[in-house]
Amino acid sequence: MLPQQTLTTLRELRLAGMADAYEVQLRDADAHQLSFDERLGLLADQEWSRRQSRRLARRLKEAKLPLNATVEDIDYTVPRGLDRALIRTLAQGRWILDHLPTLVTGPAGVGKTYIASALGHAACRQGYTARYFRVSRLLADLGIAKADGSYPRFLARLAKTDVLILDEWGLVPMSVADARELLDVIDDRYMRRSTIIASQLPVDAWHGTIPDPSLGDALLDRIVHAAHRIALRGESMRKLRAAKASDGG
Repeated sequence: MLPQQTLTTLRELRLAGMADAYEVQLRDADAHQLSFDERLGLLADQEWSRRQSRRLARRLKEAKLPLNATVEDIDYTVPRGLDRALIRTLAQGRWILDHLPTLVTGPAGVGKTYIASALGHAACRQGYTARYFRVSRLLADLGIAKADGSYPRFLARLAKTDVLILDEWGLVPMSVADARELLDVIDDRYMRRSTIIASQLPVDAWHGTIPDPSLGDALLDRIVHAAHRIALRGESMRKLRAAKASDGG
């Protein structure tokens, strides 16, 4: 088969990575010095890398992370109680295999959403699915799903997501109906999937944000126990960066 025919066949088979690598080999005189097995291995590696990149891009798109954050870019230079060893451990993903929650707390602007997004990004890189919601948006979506009859399907999608990120927990007043719907979400995930919760409130104050004490007990019993905790403190990162910029730093 002629090279052009081979390229056409590879592309028709949707092996674009192999086709591109084969084109490079055709132009590279050194590639012709390689054995057949070596050249085939390079083609297969390129195809695998291309598919992995596409899958990662798809998982990241579906995750809807609010920030382009990675664990490698987390700033440890500003004192805010970050435990580098804990972040490194979480980035390895064992907590996802163990279906454990991770709780990120701290004042406004200290980097909770960034940390949560970075852990979500790390999960996507490891092949897991993730999805980010502000709690207020999730509750709104759950309300719409109840109204249009898609509530069971929506819950099922959430239950299948490996890492669910719930941001701004406790920021907006919660009704009893809201608490019941959150319990539906959390109960489906308990010991089956992992959840990241970010909040300005310390964990000890969460119970007071839930209007029904029995629902609060049920929710927090499934969230708090055995969870990894990241308790941030200090000045707002946005405030510090703004001050640095105004100083010309």
